[in-house]
Amino acid sequence: MAHSDALDVVLPLSTIAAGPRFAVLVAGGSGTRMGTDQPKQFLELNGEPVLLHTLRRFADPNLRVTTIVVVLPTDQLETWKQLCVTHKVQIPHTVVTGGASRWASVRKGLGELAGYEVGVVAVHDGVRPLTPLSVIENTYTTAAEHGAAIAAVLPKDSVRGLSQQGSYALDRARLRLVQTPQCFEIGLLRRAYQLPELATFTDDASVVEDLHPIRLVPGDYCNLKITTPEDLLLAEVLLRQENK
Repeated sequence: MAHSDALDVVLPLSTIAAGPRFAVLVAGGSGTRMGTDQPKQFLELNGEPVLLHTLRRFADPNLRVTTIVVVLPTDQLETWKQLCVTHKVQIPHTVVTGGASRWASVRKGLGELAGYEVGVVAVHDGVRPLTPLSVIENTYTTAAEHGAAIAAVLPKDSVRGLSQQGSYALDRARLRLVQTPQCFEIGLLRRAYQLPELATFTDDASVVEDLHPIRLVPGDYCNLKITTPEDLLLAEVLLRQENK
């Protein structure tokens, strides 16, 4: 699988365990932009729900994740339960009801880890089912060393900003497209989510950044967030290539 161009921080994969690892998989999509009534996390990707592919990534024993929390809207809990029965899902995970916003949903998922004082928690989009294990490992490892780390890639296209006069060119070499996982020392993330929710929060890094610097690690252009029908088609091709 092709990886992104080098970013500011490129660290070798580490096999050193730095306390327990946790994952909060947030899946609150409705499927509106997919043009379907079915939530996008439940759409079939090569015969299985998108969310199951994502769950399986974080359950890989090489990652040593001890606890996985899946956050879903209340009206989707039963559907997920039935899908787990249909697909004979044996992966241990806890399901938590989400909130009115992504911020509120992550906060609820984090609450499920209240008994842990140390470790690194990854927050990940439930509809990013193709994240390479190397990206996940690198993000966990960097967060264990520096407190906060997120996956990101360089923009492929030219980028422009908007102004009252029209638009202006931006230096894409100084910009990054943010992905997940986003990993944090659990105490740091907990402190950040005790602060009030702001309209400027777009991801977990924006919640944490006033408290702690955010390190970037190389993401992957194949780390798609399934949002539109085209994304699902591309994900099917990439998954078949991966499984060859």
